[in-house]
Amino acid sequence: MANRFTSVEAAIDHAAHGILARMPRGRLADGFVEFLVFGCKQAWACLFGGLMLGMILVSRLWWPDIGIHRYDFWFVAALAIQAAMIVFKLETLEEARVILIFHIVGTGMEIFKTAVGSWIYPDDALIRIAGVPLFSGFMYACVGSYMARIQRIFDITFTRYPPVWITAVVAVAIYVNFFTHHYLFDFRWLLFAAIALLYARSWMHYRVFRFRHRMPMLLAFLLVALFIWIAENIGTWSRAWIYPDQADGWSMVSWSKLGSWYLLMMISVVLVTLVHPPRRYVPT
Repeated sequence: MANRFTSVEAAIDHAAHGILARMPRGRLADGFVEFLVFGCKQAWACLFGGLMLGMILVSRLWWPDIGIHRYDFWFVAALAIQAAMIVFKLETLEEARVILIFHIVGTGMEIFKTAVGSWIYPDDALIRIAGVPLFSGFMYACVGSYMARIQRIFDITFTRYPPVWITAVVAVAIYVNFFTHHYLFDFRWLLFAAIALLYARSWMHYRVFRFRHRMPMLLAFLLVALFIWIAENIGTWSRAWIYPDQADGWSMVSWSKLGSWYLLMMISVVLVTLVHPPRRYVPT
């Protein structure tokens, strides 16, 4: 795919290929190189989320009295990071647009969920809507940034990807259920079943360095959801937000939240298809 990298990413990729191509070949050496490049690409895909999470963690350990609330600082810093990523060609404008959509969708959910007491923002903030600090939308944008970037840098293609319009219908149903389950029946188990049926035979194919690999889509969803659940534990420990049972002291986020993040993956995947439509895997 010709436009798989931004200009900066292309320069980094060219330099990395020059180094890695000179490394010895062999089963162990090839495996080591693939593992090394996989880790580097994952870290690069997590650039925005990693910077946000690092900023939250550091401010939990040390926050000087500089006359600005932590939440407001995070919001301004997140805007600056996003602007810098676009200016320095670390992110495409199309990805920035889908990240904005993630921010809007996430903020809407935050306003409702905090109103019904699902979670709490314990600190003060000036930059907020209906009691929700606006930095919170960037936490969803972190997921969008990661999902959009891995599509490009891993050159992801798919086998037996379900019709996009059906995935969109399921994604809308998931989003609606996040609201309506407080008042009506919780359909999440039906939604899990729908995802399983849609993606049971779907595989994603991705290139690390020398080789292409593949993974079942359902497993890929689970791994990313698990990663987000771990990040959520760091976020609640840092008191970026807390659940009601964490008001008197931190405790591990409930495993049930892993299911919520798994459902969110469906929404995330559908939103990313607005920027990177799923491409069919063609054996070479």
